[in-house]
Amino acid sequence: MSELALFANGSLSRLSHVAKRLEHRGWLRREPDTDNGRFTVATLTEAGWAKVADSAPAHVATVRRLVFDPLTRAQVRRLHEIGRRILAATDDADRPPGRPLSHPRSGRCLHAEQATHTGNA
Repeated sequence: MSELALFANGSLSRLSHVAKRLEHRGWLRREPDTDNGRFTVATLTEAGWAKVADSAPAHVATVRRLVFDPLTRAQVRRLHEIGRRILAATDDADRPPGRPLSHPRSGRCLHAEQATHTGNA
């Protein structure tokens, strides 16, 4: 949970409150890390993963309308290059020493603390 809070640029306290609400809805499960009890593992439930999948089309449409539609093709290409450079820099800069850090698009977990889809961790 602490690494997920860092990755999301939020506080652990705020993330814990959000996680509690997601648990009450049946979308998330939190458990102590079996390898290191100081950490908490947050896992999306099947219902949580279904909610993500159901919400994705509307989210993509909103992002497209608000971010990409106002831009020209040349601006989108520049934005892509800027994003690629920022991602490369943050992948290196934000990686905790000795810990892997994967981008969420890869489907791989940041570490045990990242919310993951059951069966895909």
